[in-house]
Amino acid sequence: MGDEAGGAAPTATSARRSFWGWARLALGVAVLVGLLCWLGTGPFLAGLRLIDAPALAAALAIGVLTTVCAAWRWSLVAGGLGVSLPLREAVAHCYRAIFLNATLPGGILGDVHRAVRHGRDVGDVGRGIRAVVWERMAGQVVLVAFAAVLLFAFPSPVRPFLPVATAVAVAVLVAVVVAARLLPQSGASRWARALGTAVSDVRLGLLGRRTWAGVLLASALAVAGHLATFLVAARTAGSTAPLTLLLPLTLLALLAMGVPANVAGFGPREGVAAWAFAAAGLTAAEGVATATVYGALVLVASLPGAAVLLARRVRVPATV
Repeated sequence: MGDEAGGAAPTATSARRSFWGWARLALGVAVLVGLLCWLGTGPFLAGLRLIDAPALAAALAIGVLTTVCAAWRWSLVAGGLGVSLPLREAVAHCYRAIFLNATLPGGILGDVHRAVRHGRDVGDVGRGIRAVVWERMAGQVVLVAFAAVLLFAFPSPVRPFLPVATAVAVAVLVAVVVAARLLPQSGASRWARALGTAVSDVRLGLLGRRTWAGVLLASALAVAGHLATFLVAARTAGSTAPLTLLLPLTLLALLAMGVPANVAGFGPREGVAAWAFAAAGLTAAEGVATATVYGALVLVASLPGAAVLLARRVRVPATV
């Protein structure tokens, strides 16, 4: 009986993970099918036809900046958590992860791969995974902060909802901080241990004296790079809208990319771009074309990761 019960839990857990994985993929496919039924293939193909050499060169150059910044942030967080990661190796791993994210369903498999790979190489899979989780979370927090500032500063379809959204976000943040201070961070409870680990990780990996400034700067530069790539995509797709209008729209599309429900990077990004461009007085087709060009430029910028993947020579020194 004990063996049967012990084997049932992992099976149930695997089934749930498989279900949610397929559900996310189905959501991405549903968004794409909806856009195709609404707009046809025209906006997708038109954007791809307009990609030229200057746009590709800009994407590759900006891609170097954003990848190095992401790798630097990861190296800082990993070092803070005690699983050292040299910047050169982090860059190679990040390039490979970006390529896998851009070509495989879900948009996060590359990050999962680098987290587990690094954890195994340093002999601590748990801390290796947590390092990637926290560095990715730091990037998302900075992106949301950028979005809040720019969406308040420039007109956008979501501007009327920003005060309420900001109040809710602040309330949630305050609740998390209060809970972290009041709840016990040690004890037999699994939740207590998890909370204690999370608080320790944030203090050491993100807010440490030697890490917080670098994490903030790397994240800000990475967000700026992604925005620049999106603006290049918009101009390449033929958009003549002023930057004050394009910036908030591209930010909304970037935020949508945080949803792990896409097909080789395509899905929610195109859906949100179509809605945002149309709501801002442009056209849904222009939004889809811009997002499609962005996806293509990101794929091109990630191609060095394909070389890393094929070489299979990346090794992380096992220093803890």
